Amino acid sequence: PRTAKTKQEQQNRIKCKAEVFTPAWVCNKQNNLIDNAWFGAENVFNTEHDKAWTTTKNKIKFPADDGKRWEDYVTANRLEISCGEAPYLVSRYDAVSGKVIAVKNRIGLLDRKLRVVSENTENERDWYTWAKKALQSVYGYDWQGDNVLLARENLLFTFIDFYESRFGVYPIKEYLREIAGILAWNIWQMDGLKFVIPNSCHNETVVEHLIWGEERHEEYCEGCRKNNRNKHNGIYCYIMDWEKNKRVKFVSIVGGRKK
Repeated sequence: PRTAKTKQEQQNRIKCKAEVFTPAWVCNKQNNLIDNAWFGAENVFNTEHDKAWTTTKNKIKFPADDGKRWEDYVTANRLEISCGEAPYLVSRYDAVSGKVIAVKNRIGLLDRKLRVVSENTENERDWYTWAKKALQSVYGYDWQGDNVLLARENLLFTFIDFYESRFGVYPIKEYLREIAGILAWNIWQMDGLKFVIPNSCHNETVVEHLIWGEERHEEYCEGCRKNNRNKHNGIYCYIMDWEKNKRVKFVSIVGGRKK
């Protein structure tokens, strides 16, 4: 976790890269707002109190009046922007204190999905099928490559934690390889303002052949120059649409528009 870094390293990242370290109780409060809207009810997964929470012990109930099922909750897409180590998606530990959080008390968006999967499946095959769908439905990106690595690790180990909690054994290697493949797509490195790989925009030398000889000049990235997200010459990032099993250019879905 980032809490293992020295205070000086943390301060440097805060100052130079605007990194933030969000405590778990804040992540829980904001994640609850998402679920309050989805369920049309409060205190579904836990009850908040002073910088803490009490986990709901009973099986999660789903709203019958609007036809929402547990499967719909598991497959609902969620994105954490500038995700760092992904404390809104998974909560294996508090991102500020580093304190480990028990599986039953976790508050991340993926944690909640996996809890629902565990409560609504009867065998290992079904559990894995729906756990995989849960992993496919959560996304996150960050500018910093080391944060991307931490986030991927946290989601992979969260899958392992919930599997072990449900079945009492470690998942097989084939499962881990498949989950790792999903995370390689769903958690990625990106400049969130340009939607390209960080620092991939560049100047290009243009050579004009004229009567009196050659002239060279630098041509700057049009997207950077005009602040146009669709005109960068950097490497645009792609994510996977798992339902259609095809790549999607991330910038094409920003703002709900497809191009």
